[in-house]
Amino acid sequence: MTTLPDCRARDAADPLRPLRDLFALPEGVIYLDGNSLGPLPRATAARVARTVEREWGDGLIRSWNSAGWYDMPRRLGDRIAGWIGAGAGEVVATDTTSINLYKVLSAALDIAAADQPGRKVVLSERSNFPTDLYIAQALCRERGCELRLLEEPGAIPQALQAGDVAVLMLTHVNYRTGAMHDMAALAALARRHGVLTVWDLAHSAGAVPLDLRGAGADFAVGCSYKYLNGGPGAPAFAWVHPGHADRFWQPLAGWWSHAAPFEFTPDYRPAPGIARYLCGTQPVLSLVALECGLDTLDAALPLGGMQALRSKSLALTDLFIELAEQRCAGQGLSLVTPRAHASRGSQVCIARAEGAYAIVQALIARGVIGDFRAPDILRFGFTPLYLGFEDVWHAVEQLRQVLETGEWQRPEFNQRNAVT
Repeated sequence: MTTLPDCRARDAADPLRPLRDLFALPEGVIYLDGNSLGPLPRATAARVARTVEREWGDGLIRSWNSAGWYDMPRRLGDRIAGWIGAGAGEVVATDTTSINLYKVLSAALDIAAADQPGRKVVLSERSNFPTDLYIAQALCRERGCELRLLEEPGAIPQALQAGDVAVLMLTHVNYRTGAMHDMAALAALARRHGVLTVWDLAHSAGAVPLDLRGAGADFAVGCSYKYLNGGPGAPAFAWVHPGHADRFWQPLAGWWSHAAPFEFTPDYRPAPGIARYLCGTQPVLSLVALECGLDTLDAALPLGGMQALRSKSLALTDLFIELAEQRCAGQGLSLVTPRAHASRGSQVCIARAEGAYAIVQALIARGVIGDFRAPDILRFGFTPLYLGFEDVWHAVEQLRQVLETGEWQRPEFNQRNAVT
């Protein structure tokens, strides 16, 4: 059985341990919710203040050129590209995941209509993240298409053979369970049946190895406020395979996606490549904060990069599962996240039929911050940039105490907040 001294010894030998100092983590808090909102990098506040005071305050409108504001969506997109297996000039940091999904799914449906006339089905999972399903529902209603939802991932291969599927839209790592799809296998299968793939990387980017180009994906979107530490509401990103980028307009043809926006012509002329997936004026302060978030991730590159992050992530989640099953046995907990490394993201999700929400609230009151996903999931994210093995030990100890004492039954822990 793993002991607390064992965990301390593993932390002492961890080459990624110094990266914890890049974050302004509150004293006495074990933060297991970086899969929902990454913590504040220490450099962000001063960097944003400098942008406000000097670049905006002194530089004024000149800073679009002199401070490089104008190029930020593509410059930061290139940095994100390195973490998702995309090439230079193929990614933009812009808008929200929902808006970017609307853009790329629209483009995918246009391509499918041109290449595979009569195909009008968007195939996805009922357990996909709701915003993805809502966007797809709206688009299908607008275009006279069908959104077909599958109950189990194992049903995807057979469903692709139907002959009427235009697009397969999946979230790479499931937000509720942490289960991870085999992107390369599903993309290859979809391509064999003439189906385009759209991937949501919200719970993947910065957390698991990704190779969009190598996997043969067609489109991808993702957010940057989780494992990329860009801050609440940070700009999302969009990737389009270069073979598709210039084929159709995206539907939100704003002036920033124009080939020459400052010519101010009345007629739209789309920019080449990924730049046409921009829309309106970009949120500079948010992009600056995202740049600081990407700095924290890039700090892992000389220490082994994604391979080192993934190895530690798996070690942390393995330890959490081991300790929770040993020390919280008989408390009604059921592991939802796959045990197999190849099928798991960087989170551990546990179901409990009674009191899951209240248990999470009781843990938060004790300084262990995870979150709850309806109807019965306790969700814990493990970001190896700042979490250690001793953190895992103490988190499980607090969970054990909350369960054994029945502390979660207190009224204040059972009152629902707007954000869970």
